[in-house]
Amino acid sequence: MNGLTTLILLQTGSIWEIISETSPFGMFILIALALMSFISWVIIFAKWRQYREVQTAGDRFLGSFKKAAKLSDVLGQAKSNQASPLARMFLEGHAELSSLNAAKNPGGMADTGARLDDEDFDILEMALDRTATEEISKLERKNIFLATTGNSAPFMGLLGTVVGIMDSFWAIGEMGSASLAVVAPGIAEALLATIVGLGAAIPAVIAYNWANNKTKMINDQTSAFTLDFLARARKESR
Repeated sequence: MNGLTTLILLQTGSIWEIISETSPFGMFILIALALMSFISWVIIFAKWRQYREVQTAGDRFLGSFKKAAKLSDVLGQAKSNQASPLARMFLEGHAELSSLNAAKNPGGMADTGARLDDEDFDILEMALDRTATEEISKLERKNIFLATTGNSAPFMGLLGTVVGIMDSFWAIGEMGSASLAVVAPGIAEALLATIVGLGAAIPAVIAYNWANNKTKMINDQTSAFTLDFLARARKESR
């Protein structure tokens, strides 16, 4: 494809023609960026669905938890809303609480009057914290790819831009002319790499910041829920 044809393609917006005439290295950059962008969008939609399920399940569970007179009254709701980290924490905390109570009253006999002490509640708190950490880690999975795409895609696009400009200078040297018709092919490749790089990076950066903010909000909820659960457990153990 000569320089004049490239210039016409740029003016008419025939991007596919430009791509078909891109150099092998430029094509490698474009394919890598397109693949990163595709994977990023798959992750973005998966994250949106995941956080929506977490929010919906969390709202249902918290509504029941606040209205319940006893912790055992919420067990059913917790089991049916396990998409929520709070529900998972409750199930783990309730299981640990039952285990501690059973240790105070061995053999499954009637209540002997033994109550949980501070050490028992420390163990319970550690169980809740461990579960919260595990649940937050699940939410953070794949976020690193969004961060990687957001940070690396512009530089990969820049690399393609530099190669395209180098091609333009090489053409100037071979043709002995610096006319637009000579440098247009390399410039077309350079501009296309820049556009694709930014197109991959911008959504990834926005999605990464959004996911981090949602995760932080849920992490704050888990901290508050730990305190609520421990307060309810202490009250019921009196």
